[in-house]
Amino acid sequence: MSGHEEREHAGKPGNGLRRELPAEVPAVIPPAREGREEEPVRLTGRQRLVKGLWPPRVTRAQLIVALLLFGLGFGLAIQVASNSDGDSALRGARQEDLVRILDELDDRTQRLEDEKQGLEKQRDELENSSDQAEEARRQTVEKERQLGILAGTVAAQGPGITMTIEDTKGTVEADMLLDAIQELRAAGAEAIQVDGVRVVAGTYLTDSGGGVSVDGNKINAPYRFKVIGKPQDLEPALNIPGGVVQTLEKEQATVTVERSSKIVVDALRAAKRPDYARSSSR
Repeated sequence: MSGHEEREHAGKPGNGLRRELPAEVPAVIPPAREGREEEPVRLTGRQRLVKGLWPPRVTRAQLIVALLLFGLGFGLAIQVASNSDGDSALRGARQEDLVRILDELDDRTQRLEDEKQGLEKQRDELENSSDQAEEARRQTVEKERQLGILAGTVAAQGPGITMTIEDTKGTVEADMLLDAIQELRAAGAEAIQVDGVRVVAGTYLTDSGGGVSVDGNKINAPYRFKVIGKPQDLEPALNIPGGVVQTLEKEQATVTVERSSKIVVDALRAAKRPDYARSSSR
């Protein structure tokens, strides 16, 4: 090819582009290492533990268990908090108040012990009496009298206290008077009368239009309790820290407790025969 033809051939666009491109370079594949395999990476015990724990893989069963444990812990926390609130009155009580509470507990224990000894004495008298039939009749009459007092079918008199609750604000409710009755019973009250209503085992109290109803009988303030029992036990039981008197005073009520050597409880209840219960003795 002549020089003129070479220049014409070089002037064509297709030929010029092809001359500018570099020559193709064949890919070089590194030779495989013969006789040697890649060794696995060895992990330490701590690394394996971290790899097993993270990222966490939570199953449905694990999620349910976690929720149950959370609910259990939350309930326990609430219970502990409520118990702490209930004990706050004792933690903040004065030393003389704590001593009085302990004395009240000792008195209750002593009353139970005296009752136990009395029952054991009755048993011994009945077993050792020469005329067991007469002794049994005597004990039966005495027991009937005691049960009559508890049932409210007979009048009673003896030492005790009179508690008067003035409620000028109308804030005293039935549950507060019920707490007072329960505290008096726990302190050894043998007969209780609220205004003109005898309190017995089945007595119930309800709120009733600005007043309180006792067994369906409406009573109004001032509420007057006549209680037969040991005055030295009854009055301190009402005045323990966080007890009946403090609770009523927080409701702006005025409580007066007077001891007396003779309290008369003369409100009576009609003897009621049970509808279904019958004596099992033969």
